[in-house]
Parts: sequence; C-alpha cells; structure tokens
Amino acid sequence: MDVKLLAVVAALTVVIYSPPSEAKPISLVERCYCRATINTIPKGLIRELRFLHTPNCPFQVIAKLKSNKEVCLNPEMRWLKNYLKNAIHKMKKSKEAN
Repeated sequence: MDVKLLAVVAALTVVIYSPPSEAKPISLVERCYCRATINTIPKGLIRELRFLHTPNCPFQVIAKLKSNKEVCLNPEMRWLKNYLKNAIHKMKKSKEAN
C-alpha cells in the first residue's frame, strides 16, 4: 500500500471516530456585552436596569433608556452603587420578615 494513501486513510479514520466538540469558539466565549461604558446619564432617562455577571466579563450594568436605546453604565458611579446597596438591603429585610 502506498504511504500517502495510508496517511489519508489514517487521517480520515481519526476525523470520523473523534468525538464532536461542544466548546464554543474563543471569540464567542470571551466577548462581553459591554465593551465601553458611560459615566454620566440623567436618572430620569432610564426606563430599566439589567445586571450581567459572567465568568469571563466584569460586572456589567445595561440601562434601557426611554428612547429604547441600550447603553452600558459604569458600575462604579456613585448613584448606581447607592441604588445597588439599597436594593440589597431591601432584599435582606424582606427575607428576614418572612
């Protein structure tokens, strides 16, 4: 048997019998929703807040504005930190009441 033919058959055998990979491509795993954040926005423009925390990305805050535009907020903003602190405090208080 020819060496080249043997190599092709061996390569095809490995490809056919190797288990399929369920891993996502690196570009999709490493991608974070918020690539840039804004530091100032009037609270009156915000309709709702969404919080994301994934293993590969830092804590992310997405604000949906009244204009239906979504922007990423800097989680270090003072009013946002106070908002989160108060929300956590209310959640703890409601759990203690139950």
